[in-house]
Amino acid sequence: MVDVKVKNGLELDTPPDSIHNLCPSSPDSSKAEKVLVLDEKVVWSKVDRRLLPILAVMYLFSFMDRANIGNARLQGLEKQLNMTGNQYNMALTLFFIVLWGLIVFHELLVARLFLGVAEAGFFPGVVYYLSMWYPRYMYQMRVAYFFGAASMAGAFSGLLAYGIGYMDGMRGLQGWSWIFIIEGTATVLAGIVAGIVMVDFPSTSKFLTPEEKQFILDAQRKYQSSLGEEEHFEPRHFWEAVTDWQVYCFVLISLGFVTPSITIYLFAYLSDKLRLRAPFLFASLAISFVGYAINVTNAPAGVKYFGIFLCVTGSYAGIPGLSAWQGNNTSGQYKRGIALGLHIGMANFGGAIGGSIFRKRDSPQFILGFGLELMFILLGMIAIVITVLTYKHINSRRDEIQRGEVGVHLGDDVLAERRKMGDRAVDFRYTL
Repeated sequence: MVDVKVKNGLELDTPPDSIHNLCPSSPDSSKAEKVLVLDEKVVWSKVDRRLLPILAVMYLFSFMDRANIGNARLQGLEKQLNMTGNQYNMALTLFFIVLWGLIVFHELLVARLFLGVAEAGFFPGVVYYLSMWYPRYMYQMRVAYFFGAASMAGAFSGLLAYGIGYMDGMRGLQGWSWIFIIEGTATVLAGIVAGIVMVDFPSTSKFLTPEEKQFILDAQRKYQSSLGEEEHFEPRHFWEAVTDWQVYCFVLISLGFVTPSITIYLFAYLSDKLRLRAPFLFASLAISFVGYAINVTNAPAGVKYFGIFLCVTGSYAGIPGLSAWQGNNTSGQYKRGIALGLHIGMANFGGAIGGSIFRKRDSPQFILGFGLELMFILLGMIAIVITVLTYKHINSRRDEIQRGEVGVHLGDDVLAERRKMGDRAVDFRYTL
């Protein structure tokens, strides 16, 4: 007989020990009861080491692939392709609105179209994937670890592009062509490695022991509502996600973050620790707002440069929290996956807008671009306030209903119906 006990709480306040077996001394060891003591920090560290590095590497290359067009521009892309006016902005925008590829057949635009199609499901897919592994209030930090690779890509890709620029003329190709070739090849290799080392879900993983698998599943059940977690997909999951008011509030909030695009890890740690999402999202947008407000003025160049740091800090810090907030408040694995895809897919319009509002003819102040950024950030801040007030109202109303049910026997049919309702059930409480 094996009795599984767990050391340390999910707050992870105590130092880690190794996983070990404790067997009471007995003359007959075959009859001794075995007690397996699992240290939570060791288990979660084991999961982190297996999942997060490859996800971060894939996102780093993914982000480099979408952003390397800027470095290619510096290496002569526009000149060789005879691009004029806003054609470069169109190429940026096409990544986010792939339908344009049906009517535009220029080589660069078609290439950006396929890049957008290939990467469209990556970010929402990873966010959904992590929600299947980590409990509700360990989730944002893991999204932040993964998303933080994007900030590394911003610095790393520029340095790499500078070095690749010296290959200009090699085999008859300009430097910007080599940027796409080398960075694209690295992405393909990362994808092959990912296919080998990635695992599906805790219950099917081979790198965990049976006891560790059970511990992770138990942690999910303890901190993540089981409401709506059916084992098979039904069409109603799609319609529940499409008609969920939360999705569209999250899209509005995303526009405030995505259009402008560390602090990422600090906000993620505090948000998980305090079990709050909205205050940190609001703070992130406020930081970005100050940065853009500085840049829309006639301030000296040095002050505007400082403002750009605020823009980037606020934008990057909030995105993991917003994804975690939606994951926490959308119950049911199928509905959650669809809702995350809808939210992030529609929020990509923010990237399309951001790629087209800073026009050459508005240089050097770019009043239109900065003004629209400020508008989207304000919309996001308003949406956060509306969402939080709505959550508070719903939670309060559900508390009242459940207080009235104290001592009342609920039949199996009622409990089954509530389970199907997911986050719309009276048992579910939204994270603020």
